[in-house]
Amino acid sequence: MVVDVKMPKLGESLTEGTIIKWYKQVGDAVEKDETLLEVSTDKVDSEIPSPVSGVLEEILAKENETVEVESVIARIRTEGEAGAEEESAAEASAPVSKPAPEEKITPPSTPSESAPPPAEPIESPAKKRRTEGRFYSPLVLNIARQEGISMEELETIPGTGMNGRVTKKDLLSYIQKRKAEVTKAPEQPVEPMFAPGEEVKVVPMDSVLRSMAKHMRLSLDTSAHVYSVSECDMTQVLKIMQQHRPAFLEQEGFKLTVTPFILYAVVKALQKFPRMNASVDGENMILHRHVNLGVAVASPRGLIVPVIRQAEGLNLRGIARALNDLVQRARTNKLQLRDIEGSTFSVTNYGVFGNIFGLPIINQPNVGILGIGAIKKRPVVIESEMGDSIAVRSMAYLSLSFDHRIVDGELGGRFLERVVEILENFSEREI
Repeated sequence: MVVDVKMPKLGESLTEGTIIKWYKQVGDAVEKDETLLEVSTDKVDSEIPSPVSGVLEEILAKENETVEVESVIARIRTEGEAGAEEESAAEASAPVSKPAPEEKITPPSTPSESAPPPAEPIESPAKKRRTEGRFYSPLVLNIARQEGISMEELETIPGTGMNGRVTKKDLLSYIQKRKAEVTKAPEQPVEPMFAPGEEVKVVPMDSVLRSMAKHMRLSLDTSAHVYSVSECDMTQVLKIMQQHRPAFLEQEGFKLTVTPFILYAVVKALQKFPRMNASVDGENMILHRHVNLGVAVASPRGLIVPVIRQAEGLNLRGIARALNDLVQRARTNKLQLRDIEGSTFSVTNYGVFGNIFGLPIINQPNVGILGIGAIKKRPVVIESEMGDSIAVRSMAYLSLSFDHRIVDGELGGRFLERVVEILENFSEREI
């Protein structure tokens, strides 16, 4: 029988996807769960597996074509009607209809080819030892799982602990070296933009640019944008950061930067002003229990906004770890759809490029986004009981874009000043 392959709904808010590449052509045999095509949705690429085994009979949507979810994009001819009906009806369900063959497959010590690469062997914290007898502590296994290091890769890391055991320091050192190798990858030579004698070149936007253009235009058409700016004395934050940087690098395996301090302050301010952590649905305000903080990150495919989930439950170190993980995966194109969905407030740090001031567009469906300018040393007036004085301080402009439909100037201004207050009086105990 013939089974329809439909464009899957890969996220709660996604209504369409762009077909990037077909891995199979008409007439090719395809196995169930084998990669059939690649789809791009809102800056994240996803490989779509075949729902059944059979022969690809027809392709209804071409590469670079944008298709609505649930639309039929291909048809596969299968052998045996009963099996095909069963599998096509349960395209997204777990393969529980054939338990007997599954139980006879290889023992746990042999990795399955169809399993996801990270860490089936380290999925359970209780599993501390491989059959070969090498011991891994729960902490090491947990870090490896978070970094996407498989058990096979973990076994190649030399250990300095007792009997060659891999310690936390060994693993963090290995992760740091691995990330350094990724960032030092040679750049590809840039092709000449114009051919000899060519005056104009028409270049179609790729799916990422099309998606960003549509999203930004939608935001301007949806939200009543209002902007507010405050200056912030970052001297205290920089002092704490420099004091703790060496120990932080040794303990965590990555450098401490200013951004986690600002994200931490934003989370605290959002808890005091929960309407800034809301969204709008028609004539209703949607208040969110958790702070899911979106952070704009520059990736090889353009700007992307991964999300630190339930940030209100994290201390500064927890926010720094979550941010580092998202940044590294964004730069290596390893983010999943869940990583970019569900933000309740966003932050963008254009100051890393040296820009001192900007007015960012709200990331829908949020009602606010905080922009961080570059930190510059400036002479400022210091007021005290002894009188006014002039001192050199490390200053930055923080800009807030907010949706005037539910956030008025008072709320936006008080929220922004709360962020400034937390940063200017940051306590070393919070590091």
